[in-house]
Amino acid sequence: MTTAAPLTVGALLRTWRERRGLSQLELAGRADSSSRHISFVETGRSRPSEEMVLRLADHLDVPVRDRNALLVAAGYAPRYAHTPLDDPSMAVLREGLERLLTGYEPYPALVVDATYDVVAANRGILMLMEGLPEHLLSGPLNAMRLTLHPEGLAPRIHNFREWRGHLLAQMERQIALARSAPLRALYEEVAAYPVPPGAEGPGENGPDGAGGADGIVAYLALPLRIEHDGHLLSFVSSISTFNTPMDVTVAELAIETLLPADPATVKYLRSLSP
Repeated sequence: MTTAAPLTVGALLRTWRERRGLSQLELAGRADSSSRHISFVETGRSRPSEEMVLRLADHLDVPVRDRNALLVAAGYAPRYAHTPLDDPSMAVLREGLERLLTGYEPYPALVVDATYDVVAANRGILMLMEGLPEHLLSGPLNAMRLTLHPEGLAPRIHNFREWRGHLLAQMERQIALARSAPLRALYEEVAAYPVPPGAEGPGENGPDGAGGADGIVAYLALPLRIEHDGHLLSFVSSISTFNTPMDVTVAELAIETLLPADPATVKYLRSLSP
């Protein structure tokens, strides 16, 4: 049995360059190098310095996890740690995330990793998840499964076809950037879920009509229009990541906050606050 030889740093860099749609000349101009040197690196005729590997990775927008792979392929030690979130050294980060999520209540907010597993959530998210079947709540919670599964939140989302299209397109963009096999597997799984019977199309109203034309951002961003206990709530999603992360775990975290999109949603959520 034969095994494939590991890819060289030159081959990996060429793959990332082609993914980004850049020529050798364009990359050289951005990285303050020459197209000749880039060509020599890609063909293996020249070994790039550690600084050059990181500079090229930066201009190619290579994810932190894959920057480590580039460094190892070039014969250098990984630069970025991959610290489990439950490690004692991550205590300050965990506490900060918990304070952020709690401070956002009563509005929903959560933190997910690179494959949308939920690592933290506030009471606003738990409220939306009320009544979901146990098989979706056991094991690691996954935001995409919870949202798109026909026994999950999907039947409660009044613009489900639009929201489903938005989430799948978001995942497609991430796969194109990172080429993550686990994310691709998740995408194929959730994309194959059937659309719940009677899923409503865009512009249809539900109970209370809270997500109607008077929403403050109705024409600025696609809202998530989801029912809870007979009330139709409307949210706009915002996703934040950490700037210049130096750890793979931190680099792959995303904080999603759901901003109420109309006064009725604000009033309802505040009425539920203790």
